[in-house]
Amino acid sequence: MTQLVGFYPGSFDPLTNGHLDVIERACKLVDTLVVAVGISATKKNPLFTHEDRIEILKQVLPAVGTRTNTEFRIVDFSGLMVNAARTNGAKLIIRGLRDTTDYNYEMQMVGMNAQMAPDLQTVFLPSSPPVRHISATLVRQIAEMGGDISAFVPQIVLKALKNK
Repeated sequence: MTQLVGFYPGSFDPLTNGHLDVIERACKLVDTLVVAVGISATKKNPLFTHEDRIEILKQVLPAVGTRTNTEFRIVDFSGLMVNAARTNGAKLIIRGLRDTTDYNYEMQMVGMNAQMAPDLQTVFLPSSPPVRHISATLVRQIAEMGGDISAFVPQIVLKALKNK
């Protein structure tokens, strides 16, 4: 039996409950989910280092994998996402959608990716209503200004933030 591999890319800075919502629901579609942490030279002022983000995922995902019977691989990538997806054996690219702004941007990306990698399919997973408003960018801004982000992120992120 062929294992279906999905590819969920992002910066995960920080990992939010919205990301976890998409991950949990993606597990219903694939046998293995590659969670790919992008390395971006243009992103300024990250809340967490690249290594910290990978470590947080390593601590959070095993419980999700056990609960959903899904294998996870955590990788990093730079360059074209479609190349990283192919390198990791993925057939599906998983993208979360919060609103029409996300949809418009993602539709442009799907068109470009389909030209470059017609063998890969993109699946949109709309965010669940309780987490639809959560944006990593806004969470990062709230954290940088000393606000309470506990409703938006898993406990491990709060702990990591306190240890910074």
